[in-house]
Amino acid sequence: MNLFQEYLQSQTRRHFLSQGKNVLGGAALATLLGRSLSGEADAAGAVKTHFTPKAKRVIYLHMVGGPAQMDLFDYKPVMQKWYDKDLPDTVRMGQRLTTMTSGQKRFPIAPSKYKFEQKGQCGMWMNDELLPNLNQCADDICWMRTLHTEAINHEPAIAAMQTGNQVTGRPCLGAWASYGLGSMNEDLPAFVVMVATPSNREQEQAISSRLWSSGNLSGEHAGVSFRSKGDPILYINNPDGVPDAVRQRTIKGINELNELTYQELGDPETFTRIRQYEMAARMQASMPDLTDLSKEPEHTFKLYGEEARKPGTFANVALMTRRLAERNVRFIQVYHNNWDHHGNVNGRMPAQCKDIDRPCYALINDLKQRGMFEDTLIIWGGEFGRTIYSQGGLSKTNYGRDHHPRCFTMWMAGGGTKGGAIYGETDDFSYNIVKDPLHIRDFHATILHLLGYNHERFTVKYQGLDLRLTGVQKSKVIKDLLA
Repeated sequence: MNLFQEYLQSQTRRHFLSQGKNVLGGAALATLLGRSLSGEADAAGAVKTHFTPKAKRVIYLHMVGGPAQMDLFDYKPVMQKWYDKDLPDTVRMGQRLTTMTSGQKRFPIAPSKYKFEQKGQCGMWMNDELLPNLNQCADDICWMRTLHTEAINHEPAIAAMQTGNQVTGRPCLGAWASYGLGSMNEDLPAFVVMVATPSNREQEQAISSRLWSSGNLSGEHAGVSFRSKGDPILYINNPDGVPDAVRQRTIKGINELNELTYQELGDPETFTRIRQYEMAARMQASMPDLTDLSKEPEHTFKLYGEEARKPGTFANVALMTRRLAERNVRFIQVYHNNWDHHGNVNGRMPAQCKDIDRPCYALINDLKQRGMFEDTLIIWGGEFGRTIYSQGGLSKTNYGRDHHPRCFTMWMAGGGTKGGAIYGETDDFSYNIVKDPLHIRDFHATILHLLGYNHERFTVKYQGLDLRLTGVQKSKVIKDLLA
């Protein structure tokens, strides 16, 4: 029985006839519960997939700030001859600038200071100095060098990357996955969020729960934030002096009151709150086992590195991500901050890469050893790229880079993606796309395809519209990225 049917059944005739607003209320509820009314939900509440999914779960590693593609994955050796020369107008073509560089009189070219080598059978050019471990996974990874977006500043760009819209308030990718596929574990949320602490904290961007919101979907699909230090979930443990029996009676009483309210009004958010209390009670029992790393064998820490023992590090969060994945959490979102390299690339880029290099390598290989790589989709990337021209002071060993939405590199691995594929080409300046552009809408459409959904049919009724992650503009699945 879906929520709307329960709502109708809970209505008495006297109550129905006394409420002149029932027609409008029912219409509003129908909009909120469009998925259930469509008949497309299965018995567990999840929307039936349109075809067999390749990926059962997703791990999304978001590098907050925008990694510099030409310093990591988009090799541009010709730029060495352009050191300190101005970016040609024929390359910039009037692109709008951020306020950080709009006042500059010059836009001097800053070639990457790092050495590159071709890696794997695929021959992917990669930073050979800062990514020695990830380099070994070149043939496991699907490389995308032509992502692009309209957003030029962090807030709208992160919102667009996470929700498909530059304006916050829409459901994020993790919420869509929860809404569509539902949960695979009754004792843990379908969608978990963790924020890793970078070793260098020079210039971090503000991030908050708006990025893992369920938007107009039911609140149960919002991401649940796990803290990297202290209690994983705020208030999950009993307060001092409150025994389990008292806590259980309290929660039972609250749920009974919520149930009365739900039976009276049929409010979906009240139903969500009931489900949340029930989940919290189950999580009390499951969290100690999840967070106890003492049971991990020593070879795990040899794989992830000793940093994995330190709560809050990216290595520790990567290990926790694997533990969540093996417990069948559907979508795990990880944020790693301080990739906003407006200055001091020489000081900051090595620290950032050291944070993520070994853990990313470990996560890929750990999942492969456990037979989970094929059905786990790993995503790595930021909200945009960086400019080839320098912001601020420039030397051959140090420089800064401004925001650049026209082209940037991301990668995926596992979950039905084509390992060793290298998609798209940029010009010699890593400034414009010359082959196979990949808009973030196409990126989202491809992810939904891997999860078993046609992005044009995967919708939710909202204010009379069929709302979807990819919006109303034309989007397509990039078949060259699929295994």
